[in-house]
Amino acid sequence: MKNTLTLIAIAGIASAASAQNYSLSISGAPATVAEGAVFSFDVIGDSDVGTHMLGGSFSMTSGSALIADMSWTPAAWSSFNTDGMYAGNGDYNAVVFGQLIIPGVPPFDQPAPGSELGGVIGTFQVTLGAGSGVIDFALVGESPFSLETIDPTNGAGGNSSQGQLALNGASIQVGTVPAPSALALLGLGGIAAGRRRR
Repeated sequence: MKNTLTLIAIAGIASAASAQNYSLSISGAPATVAEGAVFSFDVIGDSDVGTHMLGGSFSMTSGSALIADMSWTPAAWSSFNTDGMYAGNGDYNAVVFGQLIIPGVPPFDQPAPGSELGGVIGTFQVTLGAGSGVIDFALVGESPFSLETIDPTNGAGGNSSQGQLALNGASIQVGTVPAPSALALLGLGGIAAGRRRR
């Protein structure tokens, strides 16, 4: 019985060690913006398998009527791109990105600079309309996979359909943020009002 439990424990450790983890994350999004502002943020791809991004596909949702328009610009390393365009109401249709790498076949054996894991896949530019509130951006994985990776030296890699995919979004507060001096005046006004009541 002890030997069986030991083998099961070792097999469990081995399968946990071989788990493939992938992530798509929004990076550089501002915490707060004024209504009517134009801002941008990047989408980053990362994994514990391979060394470079090979390709993938994802979409984005927010369901926010505060957004007037959005556009997507793929990173310079991505040579195979499809832009699903802005869907309206704060949502963006699927974008496809990728590059051709064939290990051992020059010149296709060298990945493009900037495609290293943890690098930028592309950039969303967001144009806001009037109004205030919170926008919650969420990345959505697409089929057949959202991120594929490769190590060009040995061909090792994988894609997110073979492992765990984490999709990390961002929340942005839209509305006018009072300047620090205005906040100080509001605070002084509150103190003065408090003294008058006594």
